[in-house]
Amino acid sequence: MTQTRLYFTTGKIEAERIFAALGAAFEEEGLPIAVLEVDEDRDIHEVSLYADGDIDVVETRLKDILAGLALTKPIEREALPDIDWVTRSLEGLKPVRAGRFFVHGAHDRDRRRSGDLAIEIEAGLAFGTGHHGTTSGCLEMLEQVVRREQPRNALDLGTGSAVLAIALAKLAHIPVLATDIDPVAVKVAAGNARLNHVKALVETVTAPGFHHPIFGKRAPFDLIVANILARPLMRLAPEMARHISLGGSIVLSGILDRQRDAVVSAYVGHQFRHVRTLHREGWVTIHLKR
Repeated sequence: MTQTRLYFTTGKIEAERIFAALGAAFEEEGLPIAVLEVDEDRDIHEVSLYADGDIDVVETRLKDILAGLALTKPIEREALPDIDWVTRSLEGLKPVRAGRFFVHGAHDRDRRRSGDLAIEIEAGLAFGTGHHGTTSGCLEMLEQVVRREQPRNALDLGTGSAVLAIALAKLAHIPVLATDIDPVAVKVAAGNARLNHVKALVETVTAPGFHHPIFGKRAPFDLIVANILARPLMRLAPEMARHISLGGSIVLSGILDRQRDAVVSAYVGHQFRHVRTLHREGWVTIHLKR
């Protein structure tokens, strides 16, 4: 069956309001809804609603919901073939090497070598398979930081698929707290930790920012890794300073080359010093110390 995507663009604040309203309105039908950041600097976000059946009826309901929010948006349509996109993407996904780490899907288990720190990740619904420049940069940076500093307690903030938390657990054999604002991502992360036999070391928790009580129980951390986006990372600088141990390290990514100086400045202002920046595919991974 062909599925249709109804979509339009708006700003972040409006996108969040619309997402909540659509979720409530289409809850019984279980129609997938997504918000994608198209351009951070220009505050352009794309809202999508996926439906099959009578698309005209769904679009009319969508317009009524927008009208109820005092919004009018030009809605576009895209016909989507009935394809399992996760399976299709994994079929063509090649394994990635980053330092000692070998990140792969189930279809490439036989390509693991002796001495590899192998991490098996199925993309599922969470970001982070190791193929993006930010994730591979973090893996390479984490290997260097762990070797030099031997941390005993780590945090993976915004864990996604948990590839970085799993990497830390396998490399350092230490407890890792893996948190994400998205409960679906946390479920995927927990499954990947089990798949990689590090569930005893990786604790997965749904938590927005640093407001969850788990942080009070587990802090201070010797090492924090956060592969998110530049602006949220800058806003988190004060909380990072409060939750890192003196002399501890943070590894930050999800940052474009042109955003690097602003992020470093935000952290220097909270008594961090820059150690190293790693460049990958137009993105940077930054190591700072408290």
